Formats: sequence, structure tokens, C-alpha cells
Amino acid sequence: MALPDCASVARVRRPHGVRGELAVEALTDEPGAILAPGRRVFQGTNTGALWLDPTTNAPRELHVTGLRPVKDGWLLTLAEISDRTEAERWNGRQLLVLVEELSEPATGEVFAHELVGMTLVNAENGDSLGEVIEFYELRQGLLLEFRGPTGVHSVPFVDEFVEEVDREARRIVVRLPSGLIDS
Repeated sequence: MALPDCASVARVRRPHGVRGELAVEALTDEPGAILAPGRRVFQGTNTGALWLDPTTNAPRELHVTGLRPVKDGWLLTLAEISDRTEAERWNGRQLLVLVEELSEPATGEVFAHELVGMTLVNAENGDSLGEVIEFYELRQGLLLEFRGPTGVHSVPFVDEFVEEVDREARRIVVRLPSGLIDS
């Protein structure tokens, strides 16, 4: 059985209340549409991989019954999680949707799950700076962590540093401040 191509759209932060509601961090710029009541999501692991039921080897489909914004994210209700005890088991897990159900990113944009493995390229000389190994969602935006010849470094994924994103070539052209990756 071929596994569906999925993308992470939310990360569970903690349980909220006693009825199984989850406090989540949206990993999409369209959480109100993608996590709307009536939509389905799939259970993911803490690393964003699709979780497979060990007995059936099939993904676990979940059904959104409620979503509301709060100060630091969203509160999500899933039909399959009915109490706080079950909700506590979800800390750190990611929720995924089928990539085919997402709208295509605009030119120069990329799905966050596609960032890992992309090559950073120096805008000044075209040299490879390294490969993205992780990204972090901060209040100011995404922070890319990449491994290069001189070690692991971080760069904000913002217009000030990112000149071009090429999804097809899996590369990000950046103009880094001097001294960021000097050894």
C-alpha cells in the first residue's frame, strides 16, 4: 500500500480543559480553512511523519469538530479525542493533511515541510552554503537551521535574507550578513 503524500499543518502544544480540546500551533497560513470543522486530518508523529497504526499499518484519520483562535494559537477539537487524559497523549504530535487538498503555494513560496533538505545558495557567488536540517516557527516567522562546512547555523526565513526560493530545484538563494557563517 502506497502512503499518501501529507504535509504538517499543526503542532499540538498541550491539552486545554477537560473535554479533550487541544491547544495547537498552526503550521499553515490558512488554519481557519484547513482546520475548519468538518475537515479531516491525519495523526502524525512528533517529527511530522505520518503515524501508522501498528495493527493495520494504515494512517489514522481524525475529524475536526471545532476550531477557535486564542491569543497564542488555536484551540482544536477532534471527534476522536473526548477527554483530557487522551488529549495529554498528543503533546508535541503533528497533524497532517493530504498535500493534494492544499492550495499550491504562490511563486517564490514553499510549504514549510519542504524546507528540510533544501540547499542554501549564496546570492553573491552561487556557492552552496549547506542544507536545511530543521526549521522553527517563531513569533517573528520561520528560522532555518542549516548544516554547512563550518557547522550548524541559523538564518531567518524573511525577505531581508531570502532572495529566491526554487521549489523544483530544491534551493533557497540567500544573502547572509557578513560574519554569520565565518569560522
